[in-house]
Amino acid sequence: MTEAKILVVDDEAAIRDMVIVSLELAGFDCISAVNAHDAHVAIIDSKPDLVLLDWMLPGGSGIELAKRLRRDEITSELPIIMLSAKASEDNKVQGLSEGVDDYVTKPFSPRELVARIRSVLRRASDKQKSKKLQVFELELDPTSHRLTIEGQPVEMGPTEFRLLKFFLMNQEQVFSRDQIQDAVWGGNVYLEQRTIDVHIRRLRKTLSSREDASIDYAQLIQTVRGAGYRFSVRLK
Repeated sequence: MTEAKILVVDDEAAIRDMVIVSLELAGFDCISAVNAHDAHVAIIDSKPDLVLLDWMLPGGSGIELAKRLRRDEITSELPIIMLSAKASEDNKVQGLSEGVDDYVTKPFSPRELVARIRSVLRRASDKQKSKKLQVFELELDPTSHRLTIEGQPVEMGPTEFRLLKFFLMNQEQVFSRDQIQDAVWGGNVYLEQRTIDVHIRRLRKTLSSREDASIDYAQLIQTVRGAGYRFSVRLK
């Protein structure tokens, strides 16, 4: 099972291939690009979890691409590790000041690179987990463990809170009951499928508890016949 999808951007085939082999052996799924334009297309189309970005690229530098990604709301938080033969302190400072998450100088150890990737991905995951999640006027704050609808607090149980957080972080995707169980309760917990349905009903009831809300948020948790459930802002 792959850990994450990594985009490797380097115009030197030998380095690119070496990095890809090392990362795939470590369990990562890899895609590649040889210039800034192709890298940007791959980011939009394939949505990698992290970008390994060479500084010197044909048709535009890696640092310019990093700036572009940070300015775009869609990619502003995409983890970026800069790969470069530029080893001076000034170059490292420049790269980090442009918003890259880490800076690795060539030549580098594949083991060290894998360790740095995992470290950056962990930080990104922790940041995402603590980020407020919002849909319309519904806001869930994982840090304070609060839910508000149109500015008013809504009380809910801890299981329903975890369930809603899971849906908010994975919108427009259909999940089976087994997948929901693994994500919310853990793979080592056995639950009957009807137990999942009970908690879904409780969550829907909680989201409908504010009768003065402009929309019925319970409608966003949709039953997909024969497949499971999804959270979607597109009402049926």
